[in-house]
Amino acid sequence: MRRRNFLLSAVPVWLKAAAAQPRSVVYKSVPDCEIKADVYRGGKHVAVYIHGGALIMGSRKLPDDSRMLRNLLEAGFTVVSIDYRLAPETKLPGIIEDLKDAFRWLRREAASLGIDGGRVAVCGSSAGGYLTLMAGFCIQPRPKALVSYWGYGDIVGRWYSRPDPFYLKQPAVFRGKALSVVGKSPLSEPPPDNERFLFYLYCRQQGLWPKEVAGHDPDTEDRWFDSYCPIRNVTRDYPPTMLVHGTADTDVPYEQSVIMAERLRRERVEHRLITVRDGDHGIRNIPPEEQERIYRDAAAFLRERV
Repeated sequence: MRRRNFLLSAVPVWLKAAAAQPRSVVYKSVPDCEIKADVYRGGKHVAVYIHGGALIMGSRKLPDDSRMLRNLLEAGFTVVSIDYRLAPETKLPGIIEDLKDAFRWLRREAASLGIDGGRVAVCGSSAGGYLTLMAGFCIQPRPKALVSYWGYGDIVGRWYSRPDPFYLKQPAVFRGKALSVVGKSPLSEPPPDNERFLFYLYCRQQGLWPKEVAGHDPDTEDRWFDSYCPIRNVTRDYPPTMLVHGTADTDVPYEQSVIMAERLRRERVEHRLITVRDGDHGIRNIPPEEQERIYRDAAAFLRERV
């Protein structure tokens, strides 16, 4: 299929304004916690963006210089960047329920947002890539296309459920310190200057991420994780998917995207694996022009399929 050029040669003023001034809305409320989305107004089609942070950190707020955001806006998308409740205060089932509710809200409010609720694509990075891949089967109707940036489809593998060699090289975080930087009440947006990374570091050093985030032990309850591992839920109906991953990623192994691509191939799902040679987690170490090309190609991949 010949690629159509949906991308503009220059960024119009209205695109710059949209990127600079998103509209923040509450899409869901639970006791003691409002969960928000930032809407960057573009065209009628929608790209939902899901932030990373191991489901423990991060928020919907995108930097002004986001290449991902700019290329999606240039491709004619309205970009909706969503928050979700964070672990360990909220366990995985609650996080996935937030994901589903975000899409329910999007369809319900499509008219007021000026979007086509039937033309929705999804992209996300790292843990957001994982949630993007989850959206490929747990959201109905399914999104039209997905892009997972350095994400993963398996959350019970040894890479996540055993002590990680890379993180073991960093100063040890003990359980008391790890628990001191998280709380009991639900939250969807960490406070400024938080130290939640220490909880994540503890989980990776101990191989406890699945247990702490899901509240279940993959060694004794493997079947419980069936509904939360995208790689176990790929069928022929799975959306077209692009996977972007660097070979030098020390946080999420490159192999995670390789095995997901193989699973998609076996089920004859349209997909593309973009291998970033020597790219680290977030591909921040590669030349800016190569980053630009990847985000531009990803935006085109989504636009051609909505």
